[in-house]
Amino acid sequence: MAQQYTKKMISKVFIEMLNERPLNKITVKDIVKECEINRNTFYYYYTDIYAVLSEIFQTELQTVIDEYNDTLSWEESFLVATKSALENKTAIYHVYNSMRREELENYIYNISGNVMLQYVKKVSDGIPASSEDKKLIASFYQCALTGMVLRWIASGMKEDPDIIIRRIGYLFDGNIALSLERSADLNDL
Repeated sequence: MAQQYTKKMISKVFIEMLNERPLNKITVKDIVKECEINRNTFYYYYTDIYAVLSEIFQTELQTVIDEYNDTLSWEESFLVATKSALENKTAIYHVYNSMRREELENYIYNISGNVMLQYVKKVSDGIPASSEDKKLIASFYQCALTGMVLRWIASGMKEDPDIIIRRIGYLFDGNIALSLERSADLNDL
């Protein structure tokens, strides 16, 4: 119980600091001082601050997987999945502009992939599309969403993501089902 408390405290303090300053300006010394723990305690749980960052992203991804609700549209699922990131825009921006950008890119890619794969599975119910095409369709939208989110971050995260995601959903509404039906037609050839 105490271990989970300590790890949560380290993560919480790290995120708070990341919301205040760039990643390269955060040290283990800063974290242990704020948490009122010693360095050995920090190193018992993590090898460095990048391990904290990685665990935060993995925990958030697991939360998305655990909380996926198949009654939601992909847009709503994606917005739920990115809720934590949206609440910590400055922290996300600091990670994006750091040497650890790849961690953030992988996190966004994995969330996009999870949301789209679940949604494609839901939409394909009753459509005899091939499993390869289902994966291909989900992957296409995963890449598109990832690219759009990274562009949004790069441009300073000024636009409201809720409006953007819902607009994309409206503009492309029905394309996934249509693609799945085309896959089924290919199976008949």
